[in-house]
Amino acid sequence: MDIYFVRHGKTQWNLQSRYQGAGGDSPLLPESYKEMKELAKYYYNVKFERIYASPIKRARVTAMKISGGLKCHPPVSLWSRLEEFHLGKMEGMKFKDVKAKYPKEFDAFRNHPDKYNPTKIGGESFMQVINRMTPAIKLMAQCNPLHSNVMVVSHGAALNAEINALLGTSLANLRRRGGLANTSTTILRTMDQGKTFHLIKWNNTAYISRKLDPTDVI
Repeated sequence: MDIYFVRHGKTQWNLQSRYQGAGGDSPLLPESYKEMKELAKYYYNVKFERIYASPIKRARVTAMKISGGLKCHPPVSLWSRLEEFHLGKMEGMKFKDVKAKYPKEFDAFRNHPDKYNPTKIGGESFMQVINRMTPAIKLMAQCNPLHSNVMVVSHGAALNAEINALLGTSLANLRRRGGLANTSTTILRTMDQGKTFHLIKWNNTAYISRKLDPTDVI
């Protein structure tokens, strides 16, 4: 089974370099809808059994628009386990302001996941996110037919942590592959119904017609 992990379209807060977790949700940018169509066109002939999406609006809308643009029009299921990190006091703050007010948390969240302690800001740890997402991914691999494809539409930080965890990456090295762009696709394959995974494609944005900038990637 191949699992296509898609990060939602770019939003106003992404453009403004603000933290956008499970407790915040800014509107998708107009150009994001074009990029959803570009993604759907790129994978038009892939037969997806189902799309699983975070229920947060930016991911939910992305999933629905992609489904409508695919040849197979797969059904969309909303799973709360696929939500973004709960970011507590960092929610909605600009990156530069978090760096000034919570320097340890800012650095650890970005560069040292194994040292990130969200107690002060009232958020989720990396292991809490991984432990809620992993059972969902494994269930997808078990309940869909062998040799099928499914799509997961979720969020940048959560997807980055979960995908790397599925690949067996240590907590300290979760960021080693770099970030995930808005409307990007990362593909993992499992040959044993979710017991193990290996990487097919990381952060594919070949179908996006515009030039990406630093605000696209987390």
